[in-house]
Amino acid sequence: MRNLMSGFLIVCLLFAAGCSGQEGSNNKEILVAAASSLSDTLSELKREFESENPDITLTLNYGSSGKLAQQIKSGAPVDLFLSADQYWMDELEEANRIVSDSRTDFIQNRLAVISTQGTSYSVNTLSDLTTLNTEQITLGDPATVPAGKYAEQALRESGIMGDLKDKFVYTANAQQTLTYVESGNTEIGIVYGSDLERSELVNELLAIDDSLHDPIHYPAAVIESSQVKDESNKFIQFLQSDRAQAILESHGFSS
Repeated sequence: MRNLMSGFLIVCLLFAAGCSGQEGSNNKEILVAAASSLSDTLSELKREFESENPDITLTLNYGSSGKLAQQIKSGAPVDLFLSADQYWMDELEEANRIVSDSRTDFIQNRLAVISTQGTSYSVNTLSDLTTLNTEQITLGDPATVPAGKYAEQALRESGIMGDLKDKFVYTANAQQTLTYVESGNTEIGIVYGSDLERSELVNELLAIDDSLHDPIHYPAAVIESSQVKDESNKFIQFLQSDRAQAILESHGFSS
């Protein structure tokens, strides 16, 4: 009898384990490739979304929008792309890499000139950058980093690109630009307005006029090869919710 009961318990445990495995298999993972300027914000959005959708897990990968788009174009396993500009999303759409009707702008940003905390620079217009006693100005590589592209547009529109280009130190992504100025490796940089919410180690010298560069809109889109399109669309819908927009705005973005 004892052996019979032991056998029965083993069968029950195996059955329970099997049921648990089946339930676990219903969980879906969304692989998200996102612009580095979204990193702090997305961590909070991830917690909020997963608490509302316990059967979905977000796995986040950050980088410059250009590098991420190139990886997706080359077949990297990604379900959802969050870009910091339209150009790289256009590239993927033209290459039939995204689900076109999923493409949605979900937030906006702005540009700012910053300095390392403790320095005493004064900038009232972009033209003042030409008179500063500094050898280097940091911005993202405009070839792949949207923040750098927007910065160069503003400098060119202001007529000072030629005066400053020899001072530029280019970075691989928006986060690195902020880090350079925080550390004092370079004392002046051009970053997103949202970056000011991420650091207490920099000063804002100037809010750059939006009319000097393309609008900074962040688009999201589901990747065509994704096996979790419905879940990815659900996250895009969440990004447009009042709760998500409030979180984004608390991190320095604008609706």
